[in-house]
Amino acid sequence: MYRPEYLERIQGTDSQPNISGKQSFSVDDIKQSQILEYGVFNLFSQISKQIGIEAVVKDVFPDLWESVLSLAFFIVATGEPAMYCEDWIAKNESYDCGSMSSQRISELLIKITHGQRIYFYEKWGHFRNEQEYFALDITSVSSYSELINDVEWGYNRDKEKLPQVNICMLLGEKSKLPVFQAVYSGSLKDVSTLKTTLETTSHLNLHNMSIVMDKGFCSTKNINVMCKKDEGVRFLIAMPFSHKFAKQQVEREKNGLNSVDNTITIGSEIIRGITRKRSWNTNTELFVHIFLNAEQAEHEKNKLYGYVSNLRDEAMLNPEDTKKAKEFRKYLVLPKNGEVDCGVKIRYDVLENELKTAGWLVCVSNHVETAKEAIQLYRAKDVVEKGFLHLKNCLDLARLRVHSDNAMQNKIFIGFIALIFTAYIHKVMLEHDLYRTMTMKKLLKALERLRVQYIKGNRILFPLTKTQKTIFDAFGLSESCR
Repeated sequence: MYRPEYLERIQGTDSQPNISGKQSFSVDDIKQSQILEYGVFNLFSQISKQIGIEAVVKDVFPDLWESVLSLAFFIVATGEPAMYCEDWIAKNESYDCGSMSSQRISELLIKITHGQRIYFYEKWGHFRNEQEYFALDITSVSSYSELINDVEWGYNRDKEKLPQVNICMLLGEKSKLPVFQAVYSGSLKDVSTLKTTLETTSHLNLHNMSIVMDKGFCSTKNINVMCKKDEGVRFLIAMPFSHKFAKQQVEREKNGLNSVDNTITIGSEIIRGITRKRSWNTNTELFVHIFLNAEQAEHEKNKLYGYVSNLRDEAMLNPEDTKKAKEFRKYLVLPKNGEVDCGVKIRYDVLENELKTAGWLVCVSNHVETAKEAIQLYRAKDVVEKGFLHLKNCLDLARLRVHSDNAMQNKIFIGFIALIFTAYIHKVMLEHDLYRTMTMKKLLKALERLRVQYIKGNRILFPLTKTQKTIFDAFGLSESCR
């Protein structure tokens, strides 16, 4: 059933313009016409031009660019396995890339070479060469395949009992767009990949690059590498309290930090923060940013106290509980055989030691000079974490359903391109407050309902709803663009 306003656009008995100047068609013309969905493809194709990804992909893959982008569009639009891409292409207005059957996609994942991937990162990094900070992080992606060399057992961030590969990604904290990724052996730890990643990204020509990193990357060796004048990089990195240097900073500032002079407001959150310039080694001084979140410290304290209090009650009822024996020994002193009137005692020294760093954060940098700037940059790092969440949960890459190294690398590569679109959509939705009325999935569903009809070579668009107009306005889309 056509909407009245749509029928008005195609009314008439032949293919000649009617008296209102509009093209008119016969009933047979309409019966022989083709109706396709065009809203989602219209969004992706115009975004690809806006952010420059289409030009880069065309240059790198002159014979494959339509297939590469179409597969990336499908991944973002549906999150379904690639085997369903053919059906999606058939019902959507799209590039002229053929059927995109499972066989065609398998061939595509073999054709893309390592050199082309590197050339893409060079071109994309150069094109997106904005003066901004970049967030660096690593995630694990599990696989059932026994034929991929980099799939190895290692620390699995999702706590899955499967071998994995590690994906290291660099994202812009201003543009919110992925810039580079590399795939490493699943057995490597975060600290082992930093130097290799920095060497690999050196050819991207990212001027004034500064990397923001979490505690997983922190080691004395990594900081020394980043501090080297000949091959160093500007950085801001959080330190774990397993590092002696971080503990020393808290000890030096714990009595004087909690004052109004050191108060920093970030949105609705109020914390304390101070910056000191401290010697790192004989040749280097670093800006050390020390923060205290009093609310978080109190929360951790209450959580620990509640846990130990319940543990004591359990020990009094059943001190021989083998499942709890390790925790009993850690936090409690149990009465020994023959001791009279010696109840279960709490090891307060253990509690005090655990709470020494509760609510505290220490970051070091070779260029960020103020505590407020440091905490704002560090908090903005969640863009990379959200990026990984989209990559694994929304883009059908939580399992690598491929059986060769090159195919695995290329599926992750296509996922990277898909993530660029996901990240840009997320950025625009935040900027225009679209999340107040819809999720990203609902946004794409709203655009799926847009139709285009081809009648005797004429391309006729169905009218936009209010919601669709809101989306088009937010993304600066043209209704008639292909």
